[in-house]
Amino acid sequence: MPPSLAYRIKYNPADRDERGHYNGAEDTMSDHGPVEAAYLEGIAAFAQKSGIDRLEIREPEVTGFVNFGLEAPVDGHGLAGLFPPDHTGYYDGAEVSVPVALELVRAMLRDQGAWCRLEQQDTFTVHVGWDQYVYVCSDQPCEAAIVRTRELGLFAEPITSSPYAADLEEPEATQAADEEFWEQVRAELAAPQMLLLEETYLRNATRWHRLTENNLDTVRAALGPRALLTVWPDLDPDVDAVLAALPEDESVDFVREAANGTIRHVTVDGPHHQQLATLAAGARAACTLPLAVDER
Repeated sequence: MPPSLAYRIKYNPADRDERGHYNGAEDTMSDHGPVEAAYLEGIAAFAQKSGIDRLEIREPEVTGFVNFGLEAPVDGHGLAGLFPPDHTGYYDGAEVSVPVALELVRAMLRDQGAWCRLEQQDTFTVHVGWDQYVYVCSDQPCEAAIVRTRELGLFAEPITSSPYAADLEEPEATQAADEEFWEQVRAELAAPQMLLLEETYLRNATRWHRLTENNLDTVRAALGPRALLTVWPDLDPDVDAVLAALPEDESVDFVREAANGTIRHVTVDGPHHQQLATLAAGARAACTLPLAVDER
């Protein structure tokens, strides 16, 4: 259950139209300055009044094929200086201090590419909306934080709940990657055959592995915490046949293995399929995968 008290933080709620859209004079993008600092100080005040010193990262993501932000994403997705370049430590369930959480909020306000929910079980949450609204929820009355936020030039407006609260009705994965799952994978490999493992260690960030009986345990041990795993048939060594079979008008994920064994993918829409011949040059195996969840 989410915390019982929820607040929407931004500009004066009187400057919204009947549909709730902001129509005031303030900039709807982060100013990278005093207003941004006011957001962070206000959130820190809510965390302090709620007795929070650490927050969990939930459902983290980085810039994907489509970017809905108001500003252009940056290299590193806004995570540089907070986490290593390979994003170690930035995963679902990782705990961070409030100062690190505030830097993540800064990156989200600036649309730098990273996005996540910041939560502490059912006692405190911070969510940043694509519209630059910040939603803070707490199980404690935070009157002093509300006052402080107003002093900073922002409004903490009471609302029923955060629109970015986790939707647990339809989970993306319906099977845990437990021992039973890995025994099923091992049984498939005993055919004998190879399989392709898609490891989505962050939303929009994927690593690929060709699985064999011999490397299964090694690959499994190196997977990111709480990664979303999808097992596919192996790559096809007949790359020309894969290219020839591309659907004309559909967007697909094109996965190819380079001569050095590196596996990468690119999302390509129908009108740009001809570009894949250049990308596939020198590849020793490839495949195409559907984007629609119901086709996967």
